[in-house]
Formats: sequence, C-alpha cells, structure tokens
Amino acid sequence: MNILVTGGNGQLGCSLRKVAGMYPQHRFVFTDVPEADITDRACIAALAEKHAIDLIVNCAAYTAVDRAESDAETAAKINVQGSEVLAGVARERGIGLIHISTDYVFDGESCHPLKEDRPTAPQGVYGRTKLAGEQAIEASRCNACVIRTAWLYSEYGNNFVKTMLRLGRERDELNVVYDQVGTPTYATDLAHAILRLAERGVSGFEVYHFSDEGAISWYDFAKAVFALAGIDIRVGAIETAAYPTPARRPAYSVLAKDKIREAGVRVPYWLDSLRECMAILSVPTEK
Repeated sequence: MNILVTGGNGQLGCSLRKVAGMYPQHRFVFTDVPEADITDRACIAALAEKHAIDLIVNCAAYTAVDRAESDAETAAKINVQGSEVLAGVARERGIGLIHISTDYVFDGESCHPLKEDRPTAPQGVYGRTKLAGEQAIEASRCNACVIRTAWLYSEYGNNFVKTMLRLGRERDELNVVYDQVGTPTYATDLAHAILRLAERGVSGFEVYHFSDEGAISWYDFAKAVFALAGIDIRVGAIETAAYPTPARRPAYSVLAKDKIREAGVRVPYWLDSLRECMAILSVPTEK
C-alpha cells in the first residue's frame, strides 16, 4: 500500500516513521503542516493523486487540551474541518482512512473499562471537537477506522514521561494527582496497532479502542518513571481539585481492548513498554 501519514512530525507520526522500516511492503508518505494542510481539500487531493495513495493515516490534531478552552475556533478547524476534508478525499477516491481519536470523548465518570459503544459525553472543547471529527468521518460514508487512545507518550516531543524525568532532576519533591485513572500508551505500540489494522483492511466504519494494558493513576505512573530512572524524589499524591486546569480531565479513562485484540492486535503491558521507551531515552531502568 501507499500510505499517507498526516501529522508526521508529532509523537505518533514520529513513532510511525520509526516502525515504518519493519513494514517494507508498504510505501509511506509522511507529511506535516508545511506539506499538507489537512483543512485544504485541494492540497490533500493533490497529494493523494500524486502518490497514488491507498490509505490515509491521520495523526494530525489540535491536542492542547487546556488551550482549546480559549481557542475553540482553531481546535474545531483542525479536529473537525480537517477530519471532514480527509474523509471527503477518502470517499472521493475510494481509499481508506485511519483516524486517531481520544478518551476525552467520554465523561470520565465510569468505573469499568470503556467499550467502543459506550455513550459519548465530552466535557470540554477538545473532547467535543474530537467527537465531532469522528461524526464527520462517519457521515462522509468513506471507509474509515477510528482508533481512540489515551495517555500517549514516547521518546518524541513533549509528554508526561519526559516532563517527569526533567522535573525529577530539577526538584526534590513533586505532587501528582492520584484520582485520575487510566492507562499509559507508548506511541510505538499504537503505531504497530495502526499498521496491523491497515493490513487487515479498512472497510465500512469501525471504532476501536487502544491503549497499553493495565490501570494506574498519574501518581502511579510518575512513581514508576522515577523508580525506573533511579531518581530519588519525594512524590506526593494530591486530588485533582488541588491542581485546577482550564479543561476538566477524565477521572477514569481505562479503555477496553477486547475488540482490537479480536482484530489481531497485540496489547502490551504498560510497564514493559515504559521500560522500552526509557531505554531508548538512555535512562537506566531496573532489572
């Protein structure tokens, strides 16, 4: 297949670049804003034509959760209009689309792993625009697969793991919320999941959930990062109310992975993947 990847310079796009060599049977065209404005239909159509694209993987998104609360117009342009454009080109050319979405489409009030058919109820601008993007894709009637994920991290860009490593070297103590529960997702694992589904074929409209396996709090996650890195720091557990942010965070966002497993996708345990990432970051890890 000829695969067009949008958002190629982001965490997930870089992770797809990293693993692309393991899929030599496919040809990848990586783009980001300078090469492919996903809100410009003529631009996307021209790229699809030029490279005889068989599948679009959309990793481009407005992901600044807090900033979205005061910049709803830009968030909607990228997350909704961009999704409409990509879906329209996919429909027009009869090609597939794999689109990355988020746990923020839910209200975060569950206490059981979230299945794909659970009713959505986003609590902020980011979640609402991502859900609207999903709905635009479904309404286009293109062949599409939406993958919702959560707590993404990698050796690329800015993310929780790299922030904890930096703060752990700068401070003697740190407070982290303990009442938000989810599962870390190593972007490399998600990249493999995307390509596994791509090879399975994209037909109709499907929604899948993918994160790594397990359930922990941000506090647990931070403690694990410090333990693996050998960083001696006092970590305090605080409630979300003690750390107010413009956008509300889900209290519970553990995603159920039964459906994606049935599709033949491997789901690694979060701690194993964290060790792998930190080894790449050249951080000492426990045996």
